[in-house]
Amino acid sequence: MAEARAFYGDLLGCPEGRSAPEWVDFNFYGHQIVAHLAPDECGHKQTSAVDDHDVPVRHFGAILPMEAWEDMAGKLTKAGTKFVIEPYIRFKGEVGEQATMFFLDPSGNALEFKSFKNMESLFAK
Repeated sequence: MAEARAFYGDLLGCPEGRSAPEWVDFNFYGHQIVAHLAPDECGHKQTSAVDDHDVPVRHFGAILPMEAWEDMAGKLTKAGTKFVIEPYIRFKGEVGEQATMFFLDPSGNALEFKSFKNMESLFAK
């Protein structure tokens, strides 16, 4: 639980909500995420090829305004985060242009943080 608090609370800046010795709630950018003690369920196992990257199949994350995404990328880089996929821009100059990065939490859960040049293109086809 200490690792989860340090990662989600201190590094990612997610305020802590309710908790018990075996779990803790975090406000994950307006959504609830709950860290449970479940060592047998840690990590990710499969990836999918996207833009010449191996994207973790099971992942979750947040969509941030571009300035907040850039700040997060800088904060994570400064903290020495080992990225699964380094921060970069996809679809540059196209509909759906987006900034993305993937990294793991201390339990091996994959997270993706994104931002869009034009937020209206979030679900554009």
